Amino acid sequence: MYSFKDKYGEYLSLFEERLERFYAELKCRPQVLDESLKYSLKSGGKRVRPVLMLAAADLVGADREAVLDFALALELIHTYSLIHDDLPEMDNDDFRRGKPSNHKVFGTGNAVLAGDGLLNTAYYVLLCRCGDGVNFCEAAKFMCDCAGVKGMIAGQSADLYCAEKGIKDEKYLDYIVKNKTGKLISAAVAAPAILAGGRYFLELRQFGEDLGRLFQIVDDILDEEGSLEKLGKTSGKDREENKLTYVTFYGAEECRVLADVMCDKCLKILEGVQGDTQFLRDVVSFVRYREG
Repeated sequence: MYSFKDKYGEYLSLFEERLERFYAELKCRPQVLDESLKYSLKSGGKRVRPVLMLAAADLVGADREAVLDFALALELIHTYSLIHDDLPEMDNDDFRRGKPSNHKVFGTGNAVLAGDGLLNTAYYVLLCRCGDGVNFCEAAKFMCDCAGVKGMIAGQSADLYCAEKGIKDEKYLDYIVKNKTGKLISAAVAAPAILAGGRYFLELRQFGEDLGRLFQIVDDILDEEGSLEKLGKTSGKDREENKLTYVTFYGAEECRVLADVMCDKCLKILEGVQGDTQFLRDVVSFVRYREG
């Protein structure tokens, strides 16, 4: 009998096994680099993006083993972004997933290098699969684009710019969220579609972007109302840092309505996808009602 918890655990276990192999192969020098890379990778988290990638692979018929390397690259990119996001020059957060941020343990310079190392290693992992065929090259290209200056980095830059200038504009807000959060989640579900020859690529790409918006709406509500114990990071930072977020723009109550609307949009997209979409539907509810 299907259980969302069991299925999530199955995907998570597959990915953690791949991570363990990565740890064994890493062996960086000097030791501080090795320790700082592994510190953030091993700090927990729900591994939502790798789990989504494996679920999307099953849906479109992509090979799990091939997808695992792409899932690894995606998690390396995501973790690098969190290390840099916590730096004093960025969001200035001392905690991540309930533990001191990387720069609080290893220093700002080493944290920057750890993030750089994870990003470069992610690209190395992707490049190693490009010899397997055109679809692998296209999937790698798509992921790099989502993470780069037309994706996550652009969103982060706009986020900092709006905070510095005190900009409160809906178009800027949509741009920030679409790129900073939505692009990597879109990569998680659309890259397997590319590996499967483009099957449901457009639908899954849009699903990922909308799921990213839902994720950010809920994240903004939790930042306003959550606690360090549940969030694993300092709450109230967005308002303190003058960030342009869904809550600072719309208010928490309207954000709850927006979250429900975005939830419906995600589910509507999945109605046009043939195959067993139950797990992805459950992920939408999981994201909508998460508490940390």
